[in-house]
Amino acid sequence: MDTVILKQELHKFIDEGDDKILKMVYALVREYVNDDLTQIEIAQLEERTARRKSGESKLYNWEEAKEIINGKTTS
Repeated sequence: MDTVILKQELHKFIDEGDDKILKMVYALVREYVNDDLTQIEIAQLEERTARRKSGESKLYNWEEAKEIINGKTTS
């Protein structure tokens, strides 16, 4: 399907669609357009990285993570 026909079909769906379709299309487009991290998300990642590098937070391997999830303690 070429771009012109695709645009026409999408316009038709949007023009005739109910609220559910409009919300789904909007959410999809918004997610596609906003695929960059926000400044808050970048700051959070930098803070987590700093805590990990300083030893304040710990990384777990898969076996340790499963034990934590299942309520078992790790050594």
